[in-house]
Amino acid sequence: MFQVSSFASIMFQVLSFKFQENRGQLLIEAMVGIGIVMVGLLGIVSLISRSASLNRVVSNQLIATYLASEGIEITKNFIDNNIIQFNPWNSGLTTAGRFNVDYKSSNLQDVPFEENRALLLDSNTGFYSYQQIGNPTPFVRIINIGLIGSDEIKVNSVVNWTDRGGAQFEVNLEDHFFNWRP
Repeated sequence: MFQVSSFASIMFQVLSFKFQENRGQLLIEAMVGIGIVMVGLLGIVSLISRSASLNRVVSNQLIATYLASEGIEITKNFIDNNIIQFNPWNSGLTTAGRFNVDYKSSNLQDVPFEENRALLLDSNTGFYSYQQIGNPTPFVRIINIGLIGSDEIKVNSVVNWTDRGGAQFEVNLEDHFFNWRP
């Protein structure tokens, strides 16, 4: 007759043999699992880094677009002020050229032109200007006035900036103003 204790000892020998066969398999499985998790985490970290970088680029493009639009609006304000004061519609805009103007300018000659003059940001008011108050920004705005005829002025508002890493960007808005009032 077969004894239970001998059966238990045989099973123990079989199981211990199988256990010795699988020794080290757990370590390999753990290393493969950790490797898969690390590749996944590396992908997530690189995605977040790239997303933050593109967020900065898009933010700067939005700011530059608004600054270029402001340049067109400043020129339009010069024309509107001429009409209100009963001056010729293009008074002060009869000279073609390049200008640095900001919202405080009363005419194109208020701020002397400099090719790479950066706008300053006043952190208290949030306004960009060429005045002495504020922190330098990477944005340079140039207003190009072109005289097409006696009744038409072409205005280009160009905002340039250099982003981190040396990438150069530009926003160029163009508008035409006409003497439509008799």
